[in-house]
Amino acid sequence: MSNSELPSAYRPCVGVMLVNNHGHAFVGKRIDTKEGDWWQMPQGGVDSGEDLESAVMRELAEETGVLAHHAAIIGRSREPIRYDLPSELIGTLWGGRYRGQEQVWFLMRFGGMDADIDLAAHNPPEFCDWKWVDPETLPDLIIPFKKRVYRAVLEEFRELI
Repeated sequence: MSNSELPSAYRPCVGVMLVNNHGHAFVGKRIDTKEGDWWQMPQGGVDSGEDLESAVMRELAEETGVLAHHAAIIGRSREPIRYDLPSELIGTLWGGRYRGQEQVWFLMRFGGMDADIDLAAHNPPEFCDWKWVDPETLPDLIIPFKKRVYRAVLEEFRELI
């Protein structure tokens, strides 16, 4: 696909850096990743007419089972962060409508117990496994084309974690 054929729009999206009381971040292993050992933080599209705070709480509940009373927003990215899909994925994801995503990230404090995390809360689930990690390791865990995003999120939220 040549540059002139690339979709110009970015999918509106929210992302969640969910941290526990020990300062560790939640990551899930995507069910649909066939190659590599990639982990990611919860994220997803914003529905038409949905405000960002509602979208982030919905995505968190769908992907992790964590309900609003177990998570509090403690930060939000100052600016959206965009990324482009690798050329081999453009035209195959999201009905081919987007060249990448424009994400607003939220830092949230988890106030529940590990038993409150339920990857099967949404059908179909997006993650097959999860763990708490040192936030500094996040860029090493994500698929390579999203590393810049994770570095930016970490930099912005580091002092609040």
